[in-house]
Amino acid sequence: MSALPPSKAPAAAPGEATKPSNFLRQIIEADLANGTYTARQWAGSPGDAAHHAAGQPDPAKIRTRFPPEPNGYLHIGHAKSICLNFGLARDYGGVCHLRFDDTNPEKEDTEYVNAIIDTVKWLGYDWNGAPDAAPYQASDYFDFMYRAAEYLVTAGHAYVDEQTVEQMRINRGDFGKPGVDSPFRSRTTAENLAIFREMRDGQHEDGSMVLRAKIDMASPNINMRDPAIYRIRRATHHHTGDKWCIYPMYTFAHPIEDALEQITHSICTLEFEDQRPFYDWLLARLCEGGLLASPPPRQYEFARLNLTYVVTSKRKLAQLVYDHKVSGWDDPRMPTIVGLRRRGYTPEALNLFAERIGVTKSDSWIDYSTLEGCLRETLDHSAPRTMAVLDPVKLVLTNWDAVMGAGKLDACSAPVHPHLPELGKRQFNIGKEVWIERGDYEETPPKGFFRLFPGNKVRLKYGHVISCTGAVKDASGRVTEVHAELIPDTKSGTPGADAVKVKGVITWVAVADGLPAEVRMYDRLFSDAQPDAGGKDFIESLNPNSLKVVHAIVEPSLAAAKADDKFQFERHGYFVADRVDHVQGTKLVFNLAVGLKDSWGK
Repeated sequence: MSALPPSKAPAAAPGEATKPSNFLRQIIEADLANGTYTARQWAGSPGDAAHHAAGQPDPAKIRTRFPPEPNGYLHIGHAKSICLNFGLARDYGGVCHLRFDDTNPEKEDTEYVNAIIDTVKWLGYDWNGAPDAAPYQASDYFDFMYRAAEYLVTAGHAYVDEQTVEQMRINRGDFGKPGVDSPFRSRTTAENLAIFREMRDGQHEDGSMVLRAKIDMASPNINMRDPAIYRIRRATHHHTGDKWCIYPMYTFAHPIEDALEQITHSICTLEFEDQRPFYDWLLARLCEGGLLASPPPRQYEFARLNLTYVVTSKRKLAQLVYDHKVSGWDDPRMPTIVGLRRRGYTPEALNLFAERIGVTKSDSWIDYSTLEGCLRETLDHSAPRTMAVLDPVKLVLTNWDAVMGAGKLDACSAPVHPHLPELGKRQFNIGKEVWIERGDYEETPPKGFFRLFPGNKVRLKYGHVISCTGAVKDASGRVTEVHAELIPDTKSGTPGADAVKVKGVITWVAVADGLPAEVRMYDRLFSDAQPDAGGKDFIESLNPNSLKVVHAIVEPSLAAAKADDKFQFERHGYFVADRVDHVQGTKLVFNLAVGLKDSWGK
């Protein structure tokens, strides 16, 4: 069998070529050095022990997996897991599987399946060993899971329990009190098998009974006190339809899925640490019975992502959407990956973020500015530059006609990117009237203000030096027009450009060829660094200033901008053409992705 290609991922960002070590890398390196999994067989697809025994030596040195439940949109925490699992497979000559943990038919939908596939592709990864491979689905393993459950019954490791949910809860005990055996725990193997098959055949009501593993009701780990492994649930599954009316519990399905796929390192977050003993117990029983290949997978846990100014609970994110606190799952203020993408985040930025924060076994908080810094760093290397005026007021060059000629325009140019000369130059005009930022004029300037005020000279960036003469105000005292005089022979790039020295340089867009644009100035959705910590009502921490829409004037080069194109608006920050509302050349809509520097709270 030919070797499978390793999981694909974007190239490392500058300065990120050397991967910092962590406990997961140390575990993998030790397993590779000790040959822990070198004897594994791989039959080319998931399967039981007999299936893989007929295969060839596994060409993948390790196998990891990303197993989302398709019951919602992925968020920034999932991005960390995607980058971690696919990145480890890439770095150690392995393969990462994309598998849908679709064992709960009531909450899952093909809309989420498609969104997850799109997200993983967008982040730059291939799965299951091939660029065009189909994702795996837990529901494809339902037949084996049922066979495994029957084996546990016949081996005396499982029984059908008809207690109510409340009775089971009481009899499970607590941390200070051992559990009490179910009155149904002593049923014979034949009785349990017959009733379990009746459950499968739809002869019992939903919730009337469950299949439980028979382990130890006195175990100090409550998860080992005969956990439920199958329940009756009449619900149409998005993939298997109405074939089944019983469904496996996640804690039963998950280790089986890993084993069928020959996963070596099953990496999950710390909340599953207490489930690891059952994970190991179940796989040991099924390997003893010859149903699964040995050695079985091992589970390892890392601390989940805690990001300031963010909530990642699916329930709370859904509340924001359904209560119309945001415009949808892809609102650019949301921590969902579709929201981050619409905000202007790039796959490179999210991969850099995941690499930079690393993995640990202890919980900690990552400041949101770390995520913003990764985006700023990646866009600085790639985003074309342009000028935009976000709070426009008209500047009139009162001597333009006399110096340059009535109605004349003067052509100006600027590099598309200051460090990428191969991208060429962008062209625009200057004329008698230009738009400038309202804040660039002060009648009585504060100390250190070097822009426009009566008698001061500044340079219009890429254009001429001008001398301010004053401003026109309306009846309320608001400036409606700034006046200045052009200083001849000072245009950038000409021999006289440096003849007049100035301390201030301002951006501008000509009235003659500037384009109107809607610019959405996004800020953090919450004003509290930990909006839902300690039982707080996270809704009360919503930032009332998280979105401000301004009507801007932008450089004519932006007429060609396509949805998702990213730019640096000089002086202002990095912006993206909105992937929903922006229409090239007609309706220009840009979202603030991130400022030029971290200014939160300053």
